[in-house]
Amino acid sequence: MTITTELKDIFTKNLRTSGIYIAFVLIVALFSILTNGLLLSPTNITNIVLQYSYVLILALGMIIVIVAGHIDLSVGSLVALTGAVSAVLVIKNDMPWWVGMLAGIAVGALCGLWQGFWVAYVGIPAFIVTLAGMLLFRGLTYEVLNNVSLSPFPGEYGQIAGGFLNGLLGGYGFDTFTLVIGVIAVVGLVYSQWRDRQGRVKYGQSVESLAMFLGKNLLIAIIILWFFWQIATSRGMPIVLIILAVLILGYNVLTTKTVFGRHVYAIGGNLSAAKLSGVNVKKINLWIFINMGLLSGIAGVVFSSRSNGAQPGAGNMFELDAIAACFIGGASTTGGVGRVTGAIVGGLVMAVLSNGMQLMGVGASTQQIVKGIVLLLAVAFDIYNKRRAGATH
Repeated sequence: MTITTELKDIFTKNLRTSGIYIAFVLIVALFSILTNGLLLSPTNITNIVLQYSYVLILALGMIIVIVAGHIDLSVGSLVALTGAVSAVLVIKNDMPWWVGMLAGIAVGALCGLWQGFWVAYVGIPAFIVTLAGMLLFRGLTYEVLNNVSLSPFPGEYGQIAGGFLNGLLGGYGFDTFTLVIGVIAVVGLVYSQWRDRQGRVKYGQSVESLAMFLGKNLLIAIIILWFFWQIATSRGMPIVLIILAVLILGYNVLTTKTVFGRHVYAIGGNLSAAKLSGVNVKKINLWIFINMGLLSGIAGVVFSSRSNGAQPGAGNMFELDAIAACFIGGASTTGGVGRVTGAIVGGLVMAVLSNGMQLMGVGASTQQIVKGIVLLLAVAFDIYNKRRAGATH
């Protein structure tokens, strides 16, 4: 297969998987022009990481929920509740910052266990369970905070979402440590891609040409190194970016390389076949919601750290941002389809849209309209691809 043919396939046959990346590049280019380059300035790129990290964390859990054929409407309220628990312990009761952090994450996991029980073992649809959870957890947030906001957190807690690792290895006008992390990321990614390619060759599966493989990875490497250079010349490596990177790598492995991940896709792809194949559907569904609760707890800690306090109304509409990120990133509305990388790119699309419109001074109402249209188009694109695939078989 020639490079020309492979490039053509990206824009035709493989458009379902490659479309989100093409759209992301076009959106970044558009807002970069409209903001006179301000979107891609070092300071603004760092701000995007700090401001939207919690949405990406939620999207990591939501993609697993959606792939399994469920939905979770409670994550926004759970973010508020976990942040409230942390605030009461740390601010009100003067406990160490790490106690509040661990307690918030634990509460998230327990709430996920609660919802997973009703979905997996009682058999109530996740839509209903999590709708009830949305109301329940929001009410508990008001009770925990006694209807008032709590702030500020001690400095150590604020470092979770607002701290930077800068100057560990020196540097003149840039942070060397951040660049080293960027180089390690590129080497790790290319090595992983190469191993995957060699594995496919070994088992006689079709692979892209070597020229296409090298060209694609070179382009990705340039983008990654440019990104790390930008944040290295701003304030250095955000601590929350390290947290996010570890979670993305971990969940990419979980969904693609483990038995749990294969079972999730099996359940979402064909529930009856999964049961006949011996998949313990109840157990998998339980762990899907425990995991979503755990990540909601982490997102709650990150958001409360970022906002330097806890508010009864925190996390409002976060569940819709996370769900939108997954669908924009290529997840199917019927389950069985979706990738961690797609959900992250979908989250970044939402982040760039929001940030770009804010830089342009676009009103909040218009921003909501644009996000709604983008989500609708993403789902319409998914349906179009399914129909086209059905027509060709």
